Amino acid sequence: MSTFDIGSICVKKFGKDAGKKCVIVNFIDKSFVLITGPKTLSGIGRRRVNLKHIELTGDEVKIASGANDENVLEAIKAAGKTKEMEIKEKIKT
Repeated sequence: MSTFDIGSICVKKFGKDAGKKCVIVNFIDKSFVLITGPKTLSGIGRRRVNLKHIELTGDEVKIASGANDENVLEAIKAAGKTKEMEIKEKIKT
């Protein structure tokens, strides 16, 4: 079973960004994490989300805790995951 780690690629399950992929940038507390798409790539800006609202994909990128969007984008490109992170059509919830 996968665990939530910094750099884990996830999919938003609920809300206006449902179906879009994001990366965990930092942990806020036991229930919330800071994520980013980054917005230029997947359409998700940096924000706080509940762990119950995201689902792990099993993929990761290597980033430092609290990495800025530019560093996250570079890590995604280095890992060859740009295509799968791009903005997709919204899933109806």
